[in-house]
Amino acid sequence: MKAYVFPGQGAQYVGMGKELYEGYEEAKSLFEKANDILGFRITDLMFEGTDEDLKQTKVTQPSIFLHSVIMAKVLDGRFEPDMVAGHSLGEFSALVAARALDFEDGLKLVYARALAMQEACEIERSTMAAVLGMDDEVVVDILNNINEIVVPANFNTVGQLVISGSMKGVEVAMKKLTEAGARRVVPLNVGGAFHSPLMEPARIKLQEAIKNTQFHHPVVPIYQNVTAEPTMEPDEIKDNLNKQLTAPVRWTQSVQNMLRDEASEFIEVGPGKVLQGLIKKIDRKIPTRSAM
Repeated sequence: MKAYVFPGQGAQYVGMGKELYEGYEEAKSLFEKANDILGFRITDLMFEGTDEDLKQTKVTQPSIFLHSVIMAKVLDGRFEPDMVAGHSLGEFSALVAARALDFEDGLKLVYARALAMQEACEIERSTMAAVLGMDDEVVVDILNNINEIVVPANFNTVGQLVISGSMKGVEVAMKKLTEAGARRVVPLNVGGAFHSPLMEPARIKLQEAIKNTQFHHPVVPIYQNVTAEPTMEPDEIKDNLNKQLTAPVRWTQSVQNMLRDEASEFIEVGPGKVLQGLIKKIDRKIPTRSAM
């Protein structure tokens, strides 16, 4: 059974999507439609911009979404998933690819999400860090005993968990985790504390946008970040999306559950190969590849 997976923030690169735009009329049409919807030429930033341009959350998120969704569209008959999942932002790409969301509605939600997250980051300085070489349960236990805002944000793969919170909270956590035996604790160059309580202002704004968007039954199950379990119910999908910004991304558990449900191959749709690397660390025997 084929599991199609969609990357999140961090997979962007200058030039992303240009080959799709130049090689497929359908892709060109969708990119131009996106320019109209957003009110600026995001394609100029994707194809010819700078790394700094693409690091802006309001640019990064719609760029990765467009690259992933348009790639799935041009695959057409070759896009035959039995299940789908997306990492954080990638969940929106997965929902559009699985026809739970229309292209236009998906893009509008992603842009609303990006703007809301960027605004939330400006309210209070916050950050994230990657913890390497320590069991998830040990990391979570240490975080639970810190009297500052710091939480598990991304369960990325075996031995890699990203933490998120206030500057003070992450600083204290990094020290305690290092002392407790983590192989490495690496601060991340991010705009704020994604998937933490500090994203609550963004969650409230996005909740209203989700409420006013029509969702359909997807054509295949989607394994959502909040639960790591499959669903095809629109109301459940919306509820999980409402929780996503302040809840951890359970990617390790999602991949393990797809394997439990007989996924035999993972195909990454979008820029980069980040998810393939994470999946290989969960199960080295499982075949992984890029969609194009």
